[in-house]
Amino acid sequence: MQLSNSSLLRTQAYVDGLWVEADSGERIAVANPVNGAVVAEVARCSGAETRRAILAAERAQLDWRRRPAKERADALRRIYEAMTAHQEDLARILTAEQGKPLAEARVEIAYGASYFEWFAEEARRIYGDTIPAPSTDKRIVTIKQPVGVVACITPWNFPNAMLARKIAPALAAGCAVVCKPATATPLSALAIAVLAEEAGVPPGVVNVVAGDTRAIGAELTGHPAVRKLTFTGSTAVGKALIRACADTVKRVSMELGGNAPFIVFDDANLETAVQGAIACKYRNAGQTCVSANRILVQSGIFDAFADRFTAAARGLKLGDGMEAGTEMGPLIDASAASGVRRMIREAVSEGATLMAGPDHDMKSETFVGPTVLAGVTPEMRICREEIFGPVAPLLRFDTEEEAIQLANDTPFGLAAYFYARDVGRIYRVGEGLEFGIVGVNEGIISNAAAPFGGVKESGYGREGSRYGLDDYLEIKYLCLGEIE
Repeated sequence: MQLSNSSLLRTQAYVDGLWVEADSGERIAVANPVNGAVVAEVARCSGAETRRAILAAERAQLDWRRRPAKERADALRRIYEAMTAHQEDLARILTAEQGKPLAEARVEIAYGASYFEWFAEEARRIYGDTIPAPSTDKRIVTIKQPVGVVACITPWNFPNAMLARKIAPALAAGCAVVCKPATATPLSALAIAVLAEEAGVPPGVVNVVAGDTRAIGAELTGHPAVRKLTFTGSTAVGKALIRACADTVKRVSMELGGNAPFIVFDDANLETAVQGAIACKYRNAGQTCVSANRILVQSGIFDAFADRFTAAARGLKLGDGMEAGTEMGPLIDASAASGVRRMIREAVSEGATLMAGPDHDMKSETFVGPTVLAGVTPEMRICREEIFGPVAPLLRFDTEEEAIQLANDTPFGLAAYFYARDVGRIYRVGEGLEFGIVGVNEGIISNAAAPFGGVKESGYGREGSRYGLDDYLEIKYLCLGEIE
């Protein structure tokens, strides 16, 4: 890995402003998904290091919350500027540990940086209210204060952006954070800590510990000094974390699994619908919580859409993310790839037709080619569960009502997409879909200015936008008497 600034590649934990080894001296290997080559070995932290990080955050919180909003905003702005200046190095670190194409990694770094930019501005706008008093001798005022120490647990699929959109609002609100990145991709998180340190964020305000997932998680969920936990990951793990946080009544925000429908109506622009579906389905090799999981196409245009979509999928170039021209990289590991292939085989055994994939010309077992399945029915497991891989099941529908019913027939409710041009249909379907995010004639919906989050078993809380600070703030009511 060639970096212009080698200091961005750190392998120790970051606790209380210091780069430290694990007490045990143990390390965990970070492997390149393309070929399994070890990129780096990082400190394998456990409960002891996590406790120290929590206590450091608790101490640092007392000062950080009192800092003027402008001072916090300026620090966030400096992190944004540093991420932008080091975009190429950060992208290379990301691709090396996660596998996505370098072009996609650059986009992720810019996206992650945008959260620091956005919340640098929002930090200045944490307003309270004056409420009409019940009598002339009283006044009612509300103020907003930071919730306290925040535990941030993030996944491996977007190791920079998922952490950026948690750290940025937390710091803007005046909270200190203890971050637990995915064991497979800790290097991007540690690089953010480097930039926070260089931006002048005080020791203890940002802490990063990677390693023993169970021990670190138990400390973060059980320690009373942690007042909020924010998690992005699977619904099953999210439910376990919610239960673990109950004993200390922590506030939690959860961005969990999805089963996104991508609906194409017969009045859609077919070319843009195909382009949107390709981008939505195969970005990051389908390893995103908002990937199109089920592609529903109205019967009258099904064959035309299927032909064009399949041709576009076959044209995608697989390869090492570091190589020029690569459009899709590997899955995160061999186990993930094996699970996706198993779902494909099961669907075919149940009657689905393989129109493209999953064979490829790469020797690594972590690669699964862009796959398209026709003849899929809603009862198949591949339609009921989140695929998290580059597989596009195509389903037919006849009416608008049927499309909405099929789309909503899932316990998940994170993202949905549909393509149509009739204005009435756009409003009816947009309002009828039971999802927290709906893309209309658009397959890429993430933006720092927009609220990101789901409903039903896809979680609660919102990240980004002006609503993104709410989960990190408490509303305090002040009743002032003896005014007369």
